[in-house]
Amino acid sequence: MSISTRNNVKISGNGKRTMVLAHGFGCDQSMWRYLVPLFHSEYKTVLFDHVGSGSSDLSAYDFDKYDSLHGYAADLIEIVREVAADGPVVFVGHSVSAMIGLIASLKSPGLFAAQIMVGPSPCYVNDVDYIGGFTREDIDDLLRTLESNYLGWSSTMAPVIMGAPEQPALGIELTNSFCRTDPEIAAQFARVTFLSDHRALLPRATTPTLILQCSDDIIAPIAVGEYMQRMMPASSLHIIENVGHCPHLSSPSASAAAMCAFLEPLSL
Repeated sequence: MSISTRNNVKISGNGKRTMVLAHGFGCDQSMWRYLVPLFHSEYKTVLFDHVGSGSSDLSAYDFDKYDSLHGYAADLIEIVREVAADGPVVFVGHSVSAMIGLIASLKSPGLFAAQIMVGPSPCYVNDVDYIGGFTREDIDDLLRTLESNYLGWSSTMAPVIMGAPEQPALGIELTNSFCRTDPEIAAQFARVTFLSDHRALLPRATTPTLILQCSDDIIAPIAVGEYMQRMMPASSLHIIENVGHCPHLSSPSASAAAMCAFLEPLSL
C-alpha cells in the first residue's frame, strides 16, 4: 500500500519550501482549509489523515501499532521522507499531532526545519507541580463516557472543544467529524492521547518551535503553553485571543500572522 493511499496525502501550493500539516483527534485534513491557502505562495503544503481518521485507509489500522503516539510518528516520518525532496519541512501539528511531531523530530531531526504546535499539551493530567487542565478522575470519566456512548459524547464535547461561540457552525462541523470516526478507533486514540505523558521529551527538542495557544482553551490552558516554553530550549510562545481549541478554523488570520512572524526570521 502506498503512503499516499494509506494516509490520503494531498499536495498543493507553489512554494519552494514544504509545510506538512497534521490534524488532531477526531478531525481530518479538511480542518486546515482556511489556513493552508494563506501559505500557498511560499510553500508546497502537504495534508494527510492519520490512519483511522478521515479518508485514510482503515484497513491499515493496527491496534498494536497505534497503541502509542510512536506509531503515528513513524507514519509521519514516512510521509515527510516521501514529500520532502527539497529539504527539511516546516511541520504544523494541531493538538495531539504536536506531540506526534515532537516524537518524529527526535527520531529523525534532519527532516524537520521548524515546528509549529497549535494547542499542544505534553500531558493532560495535573501533577504535583504541573497544571495539565484535568485530574486523573476527569480523564477516566471522559474516557468511560466516550467508550460507552461515543455519539452522545461527541455531540456534547465537540462544541465545547471547538469553542468559537460566535461561529456555531464550526461546532456542528466538529461534531460531525467526530461522529464519522469509527468508535472503537476513536476510543483507542482518545486513550492514547489523554493518558500520554511526554514531558520528559521537551528538553530534548532542539528544532525551532512555535507554541501557539488560545487565550481560552478548555483542552490546553495557557499554563501548559507556558510550561512547554520554559522546558523547550528552542521554543517561543504566542497567545491568540480566541475561545476554543481550534484557532486554525476559528481564527485563521491571527494564526497565520503568528506563524509568519515566527518563520520569517528563520530564513528557511
